[in-house]
Amino acid sequence: MNLLTVGISHHSAPVRVLERVAISGGDINKILDELVLREHIAEAFVISTCNRVEIYALAETFHGGLDDVTAVLSRHSGAEVAELADHLYVYYAGAAVEHLFSVSSGLDSMVVGEAQILGQLRQAYGTADERGTVGKTLHELAQQALRVGKRVHSETGIDNEGASVVSEALADAEVALDGLAGKNALLVGAGSMGGLTAAQLKRAGIGRIVIANRTAANGERLAESLRADGVDAGTADLSGLAEAIAAADLVVACTGAVGAVVTEEVVSAALTVRDDRPLLCCDLGLPRDIAAEVGDLPGVTVVDLASLQQRLSAKQGGNESDRAAEIVAEEVRGYLAAQRSAEVTPTVTALRKRAAEVVDSELLRLDSRLPDIDASTREELSRTVRRVVDKLLHSPTVRVKQLASQPGGSGYADALRELFELDPQTAAVIGTPQAEENLPGGVTVAQALLRGRAEQDGEDR
Repeated sequence: MNLLTVGISHHSAPVRVLERVAISGGDINKILDELVLREHIAEAFVISTCNRVEIYALAETFHGGLDDVTAVLSRHSGAEVAELADHLYVYYAGAAVEHLFSVSSGLDSMVVGEAQILGQLRQAYGTADERGTVGKTLHELAQQALRVGKRVHSETGIDNEGASVVSEALADAEVALDGLAGKNALLVGAGSMGGLTAAQLKRAGIGRIVIANRTAANGERLAESLRADGVDAGTADLSGLAEAIAAADLVVACTGAVGAVVTEEVVSAALTVRDDRPLLCCDLGLPRDIAAEVGDLPGVTVVDLASLQQRLSAKQGGNESDRAAEIVAEEVRGYLAAQRSAEVTPTVTALRKRAAEVVDSELLRLDSRLPDIDASTREELSRTVRRVVDKLLHSPTVRVKQLASQPGGSGYADALRELFELDPQTAAVIGTPQAEENLPGGVTVAQALLRGRAEQDGEDR
């Protein structure tokens, strides 16, 4: 079993493709169930954000797991695997661990260093845990990834500016509207992204926030918390969006709904009853919450994930990003070394068990030959023989764990079983840790599929 990651993000695909693969909250449980029912997948969790969809799976084989995951994504998106292949990327074993640690650290985010991904990873793991699709391996990996992300944020200045997709979008809005202080904002969606947006608007000195949400109670709860912080906040019904938009300077939509919530018809109706003030619309939803045609209406500017993707792609990481990458590399080495060491542990345990059985057998044989030995002498002989065996095994078993923890050390367990004629099934019963290989970095799914089944036979073994 090895870790397999198949994903699509702002790095590999335009927003129009990301929209197609986007997984809404209601669909995640269905996809998790479908994944673990597949032949080659034992555990799985899914990270789905406004700029990435990634499936992390414990796969029996590389090609088998890849086929299973891409089949699930294909069914979900309604697109053939061939249509998605050039935009999907795949990481396996050690490369998959490195990718997850980079994601949790914010190094792979659209806004490098944003800390929101930690909450999204925690939620992804929690959802899978509640659904019963993660076991020991992915539990330990997810907890380690969260720890690595926290370490990067605490030991580097990668997130000193507190930037996020929300803050970058609102920065564009602030320029377009000549500042947000005293302005009126309409927030469509009261989920985690909506809460983050409301907090950013409060810091920007927004005059009033109106919240429109599908579940009215959630919208009112967010409005109440804002009022408690001294913000003029109210709520509106989704059926009254046109009236709410007419009174707003800024509309921020982040619902996670399937299909546009803010349509051209609704905005057009709002424009007929509002003055000549410019209207700035920020679409942070994936799929998009604001219809593309809204940007063509007079006096309306739309900032969406596509425009943010284009602007932010030119940004480069600095020294803090380099330091963060060093921490990730260090953590990956430590994690893989621990995994390789854990792989040989059951074999070492099986060897000691075999040695104990041999000692017991020989002492029993001695009893049958020398039945008149007194109890104290027999006990001393037993202690002596066991001590000799323990001393003989100590150095090789300690050394084999050290060697196994190094890159390329996965063969030492096999060598130990061969030298001492240990039954492989015995070691398997004692423990079945995840094997880790020092494999190359990520490739696209198209490249992986082109390797062909001839390679599969050799690699899967």
